[in-house]
Amino acid sequence: MHQQLTRRDFLRKTAWSGSSLIILSNSRLVRGTQANEKLNIAGIGVGGRGAADLNGVASENIVALCDVDEKHAAQTFERYPKAKRYKDFRKMFDEMHHKIDAVVIGTPDHTHAPAGVMAMKLGKHCYCEKPLTHSVYEARVMAELAREKKLVTQMGTQIHAGSNYRRVVELVQTGAIGTVREVHVWLGANFSGPPRPTDMSQPDVPSDRPAVPETLDWDLWLGPASYRPYHPAYAPFGWRYWWNFANGQLGDFFCHYCDLAFWALKLRHPVTVEAEGPVHPESAARWTIARQEYPARGDLPPVTLTWYNGGGYPAFVKENKVPLWGNAVLFIGSKGMLIADYGRGQLLPEEKFADFERPEPFIPDSIGHHREWVEACKTGGPTTCNFDYSGALTEAALLCNVALRTGKKLTWDARRLKAIGCPEADVFIRREYRKGWTL
Repeated sequence: MHQQLTRRDFLRKTAWSGSSLIILSNSRLVRGTQANEKLNIAGIGVGGRGAADLNGVASENIVALCDVDEKHAAQTFERYPKAKRYKDFRKMFDEMHHKIDAVVIGTPDHTHAPAGVMAMKLGKHCYCEKPLTHSVYEARVMAELAREKKLVTQMGTQIHAGSNYRRVVELVQTGAIGTVREVHVWLGANFSGPPRPTDMSQPDVPSDRPAVPETLDWDLWLGPASYRPYHPAYAPFGWRYWWNFANGQLGDFFCHYCDLAFWALKLRHPVTVEAEGPVHPESAARWTIARQEYPARGDLPPVTLTWYNGGGYPAFVKENKVPLWGNAVLFIGSKGMLIADYGRGQLLPEEKFADFERPEPFIPDSIGHHREWVEACKTGGPTTCNFDYSGALTEAALLCNVALRTGKKLTWDARRLKAIGCPEADVFIRREYRKGWTL
């Protein structure tokens, strides 16, 4: 357990985060619970990534586990034999809400918001995998509800807790490469998935109808999403490739890599978004190039952020002899460039910065992404990827696909959640839920 911070230390150590500061009036400490007591945590979606997240909070009491697929969740069920098991998180909350302090959500993207909103309405602290939600509207609801209820929240951008991102942010914010007005972010891997037609006007949904596995509750798996007959192309692993359940490769990785640009440059809401790539009504794009313009922020100038996935290296990289890293964030400044990925950062051109002395670290090391959330739930302390910060990051990610699917350059009114003069974007900004589901 880390020592209690004074108010001055608290403000100093959180000033660099770039996220809104939320003072938590309903933390366990404020409610009179001893900070060294264990949290009672429920897991929703506990196979795959959800299992890894539960491992990150295994120091606490895991009191309930909810998963619609008994086979996919089997190892987690075995690991926590004392936890009560559920298939429907709504029933779990009905029966156990008074025994639960916090939830960890590792479901597919399309059920993040229904589970998270229900938990937070009941006053539960919330950890949720990225992207925070399936739609822009859901991300705003999650952020506003967390703020209203003064809850401890964290999105699963685990790389944010690493030391490398901190050192890169320090370089940018101390002016090592001068004023930054341009950022390029690329994901070099091609987008794989189920076979899809080259003629994008043709349907690519699976046509065969295999039986639903006995261990899977397909209706609950669908949750709020539009009905589709069961197919293994969707569950348990293929859901990321389909608009109905996720946002493709961009939805999967934008929040990890663009987190670095958001943090270093204090970005929040873009004012314009445009995108290109192959568009199909059912399956997510195999490649995407998206461009976002961000306004000035105090003394910081406007920034253009360009995202690339699945289409090889940006022309800018080859033309300027930038190292051909598979995945990277490239900051272009008035005095040089800085390229970074999860584990490294390099100033460019190398010869110019050969004798450069890096600034003394001023962003404190994280105690661990999951531990940070757990201890904040107990003490009312801060988290660096709370839903206020990560909600805006998720909105920016998902807006790229809104622009792609409408085929329009969006002028974005963040306050009203509206693409100005583009009513056809509304259906992608806020999806219609299947009957029986609501936020």
